[in-house]
Amino acid sequence: MASNSLIEIVFWGIVTFSILVVIHEAGHFFAARAFGIKVHEFMIGLPGPAIRLHTKNTAFGVTAIPFGGYVRIAGMEPGPEDELLAAALGATVSREKTDATYLARTLGVTPQRAASLLFTLADWGAIAPEKDDDVSYASIIERQSGESDDCLLGRARSVTYRGAATWKRIVVLGMGVFINLAAAVLVFTVVLSGWNYYEQTLTLDAVLDGGAAQAAGILAGDTIITFDGEPVSDWYGLSSGIASHKPGDAVEVEYTHNNQVERVVVTLRDQDGGAYLGVQSGVREVDLGVWDAFKESFKWIGIVFDAISKLFNPSTFAQVANNSTSVIGISVMAAEEVAAGPLNYAWFIAFLSLTLGVMNILPIPPLDGGKIALEIVEKLSGRPLSRKVSIGFSLAGAILLFSLIGYIMYGDVMRFIVNA
Repeated sequence: MASNSLIEIVFWGIVTFSILVVIHEAGHFFAARAFGIKVHEFMIGLPGPAIRLHTKNTAFGVTAIPFGGYVRIAGMEPGPEDELLAAALGATVSREKTDATYLARTLGVTPQRAASLLFTLADWGAIAPEKDDDVSYASIIERQSGESDDCLLGRARSVTYRGAATWKRIVVLGMGVFINLAAAVLVFTVVLSGWNYYEQTLTLDAVLDGGAAQAAGILAGDTIITFDGEPVSDWYGLSSGIASHKPGDAVEVEYTHNNQVERVVVTLRDQDGGAYLGVQSGVREVDLGVWDAFKESFKWIGIVFDAISKLFNPSTFAQVANNSTSVIGISVMAAEEVAAGPLNYAWFIAFLSLTLGVMNILPIPPLDGGKIALEIVEKLSGRPLSRKVSIGFSLAGAILLFSLIGYIMYGDVMRFIVNA
């Protein structure tokens, strides 16, 4: 696999993803709390048994599977509200404790629907399970003098995500992405301004044997100006141009040789199924001030947006997916970056945070961007989508995303395990 031990790879994989999740979920958490929305939990790890520290408003902790994480915000259940919620809350407030059997009999509904009503009210923080009773609930809020069931429910709803204005919901959903991008920009700016770095240039350090460039007569020391008729300003632009073609394509390359402009037609060759030019970039040392470093960091955001957009283009999907990595590859690389030093690891975390933020802004449920899209649709239509429709969109998006993740994980298994 790699020079690092399996324990090191697993450990730094967990640490890395935990850092990323804390950064992302902190955005959701602080936005929700700023709007007075109740947050039940802020957890590191997948849902399950956990060690929790309970504060006045939120439980913080680590689960038995400390990989990933989540915040649980009150009132994020999909679909329209049950029309009997107000009556259910009124019935619960009027008694010392209530269970699903009593509520079902009082409202004339099935025990399953009554249990669902109680669960929703508990999630809103209006009622809470009895400590010594697994089936009964007691009211947390009290009815004010002359207050109707609907007004009582409105007061309970006011501290939930569901009760917030649409723009506030969008801010809560989008703040995780914003924090990811802001953290990346901050780290990039500090690193780029505090330390010199090396940038790939279009002046070639080497022309590789057997490549298309060598066959066309391009030499080390030449500088690429245009590729396939399009000007290229940096190495990423050239790489993107090559990746957009297929092996066997003939493209015109313009370059300077001994201060003279030359043009040749290059027939791209095949490497691992992708187009291959066969050149190696030069490098130059760059020293940036804080403002220039800040501007340069946004260039990285553009690069990541461009790369991810190509995952959804059939002509570039295979090339980008084959150059992408999953949790397996990220864990391997995390251990390597840690060994290389704290500066390398900080840059690595920043780049992953940027990638996570850009991925989450895509309008695909259950990503944050997809949830924002559904919020906008509901606002324009004037009513919430049905529970079946909301879950259906999320399920379709999850299948798409997990299929992509599975494809990339397969590539990582072949790269880091089978061919190690």
